[in-house]
Amino acid sequence: MAERVTGRRLNARWGVRALHALYHQDGTWYHVLKRFPGALFDAHGYILFEDRPALLSSAGMTIGEDKNWINFPLGISGLAGYVKVL
Repeated sequence: MAERVTGRRLNARWGVRALHALYHQDGTWYHVLKRFPGALFDAHGYILFEDRPALLSSAGMTIGEDKNWINFPLGISGLAGYVKVL
């Protein structure tokens, strides 16, 4: 049985050192990061945010009405600072 992919596991495997790490395969939908530095992961890489203002100022992001989720319709891979992991 394959190991389930999670932000926590990728954070450790790739040595990102984020305090809060979230994963979405397509890189489009996440809960809001609560601890920083925080990282959002997709199947091919990640983006690290040093603080909440850096996250909230991301281009192309939508915050859910209940403010518990964020959406990047084009994915996180197009954001400045995205790190592709091969």
